[in-house]
Amino acid sequence: MHLELWLLLGSTLVLSAIVAVRLSYRAGLPSLLIYIALGLLIGEAGVGIDFDDAELAEILGLAALVLILAEGGITTDWRRVRSSVPAAISVSVAGTLISIGVVAGAAMWLLGMDWQLAFLLSAVLAPTDAAAVFSVLRRLPLPSRLTGLLEAESGFNDAPVVIIVVALSTTDATAPNLFELFGVMAYELIAGGLLGFLIGWLGAYGLRHVALPASGLYPIAVLSLSVGAYGAAAQTHASGFLAVYVSALVLGNSRLPHRPATRGFAEGIGWLAQIGLFVMLGLLASPGELPAQIVPALIIGFVLLLVARPLSVVLSTFGFRLGWGEKIFASWAGLRGAVPIILATIPMVNDVPGADRLFAIVFNIVVVFTLLQGPTLPLVARWCRLKDDENPRELGVEAAPLEELHAELLEIRVPPDSLLGGVELFELRLPPGASITLVVRDGASFVPHSTTALRGGDTLLVVTTEDVRELTERRLRAISRRGKLAGWFGETGA
Repeated sequence: MHLELWLLLGSTLVLSAIVAVRLSYRAGLPSLLIYIALGLLIGEAGVGIDFDDAELAEILGLAALVLILAEGGITTDWRRVRSSVPAAISVSVAGTLISIGVVAGAAMWLLGMDWQLAFLLSAVLAPTDAAAVFSVLRRLPLPSRLTGLLEAESGFNDAPVVIIVVALSTTDATAPNLFELFGVMAYELIAGGLLGFLIGWLGAYGLRHVALPASGLYPIAVLSLSVGAYGAAAQTHASGFLAVYVSALVLGNSRLPHRPATRGFAEGIGWLAQIGLFVMLGLLASPGELPAQIVPALIIGFVLLLVARPLSVVLSTFGFRLGWGEKIFASWAGLRGAVPIILATIPMVNDVPGADRLFAIVFNIVVVFTLLQGPTLPLVARWCRLKDDENPRELGVEAAPLEELHAELLEIRVPPDSLLGGVELFELRLPPGASITLVVRDGASFVPHSTTALRGGDTLLVVTTEDVRELTERRLRAISRRGKLAGWFGETGA
């Protein structure tokens, strides 16, 4: 009966959240803070909407986290993170365990918590948040190795922490068997990673060889495969979070048709999931209970930021040749967001003693330290003398299959500073079976001749047979990077 009212309220909240993205972007803050504020505003202390169902919040929160991880995997450039994956895995597993131990010790010593609540608090706070990391770090000029490390860590570290939190939440005053816990963790992580890779690889293979009747179906198929990986892994008692991230990473970096459109769709779904998630968490919080836990939150938050996080980064990255500036920045950039708050609902659902206090402490830490860390990241990057090493001459390529012709249509956007500028078509020396059929320049399109010179900002339509598509892309990438004499410089466009 109130459908119209709820639709109006929902659309108003989403539009307000979209406007908030622009405001938070200028301030250098993750937009989660404004979303949480919207939730508090319409909650029991504001408009008066009463929401205290921790079990429903846990279910919806985990579902939103699946979509956020899928978006993170799809939009992550594998070439940028590939060299950082071993270090990211070390930080996600070894670094997480170190952080848990340090924070748990501090909680028992400084706050007088019993061992179960202390380890739950430390485990809940251990993972960095994918949504916060992706939204803040991708607009900072950082070395690709460091950005790759932080992005991959935020995608990987949810999986081991969820296993630990669930184990501690179902343990009644008895410490879990560590050997059994580590064995379960090893199985779930390995099985989840392998299953995610298999689903991603099979999905990419199928989408490359089946021409769907509408381009809008490709993004839906990719996202469905990623979400399906979570469900399949959960059914086999493997890590669903690792499976969804790995499958999305494989799909997002495969040569799929309409890849830019797929990335755009995934980003939209990711933003919507973030908005709904943080507004819901703001609704779940009880403003009257938060001030009483601000001092414990500050104590644990500073232990996490100044002791546990730096120690875990330094020890877990030993031997990976990271400079001290990169380690310092990685320590400061361990942003917390939705993940700790969602994980804090698990002890509440299982009626762990002190779970409400734990939730209030975690909520305060997320809000206060996001305000502290987010805006200061550019300053810390400058202090650490970090610079962007990304190559600005990479081409944007979108492909559409021409199934009946056994060919593909590539849409290639030439960057403004690309060395393709000034190169005439005959100088490209594209492989037989590939041809530039149309050039779009300054809003007008024309059929080029062999002596047509390309310009930065052009969009090229290239028709290529299936067997020479990769050679065509590599040749154009090579010239974009090093010019028409790319071969003399050893540039292959790989």
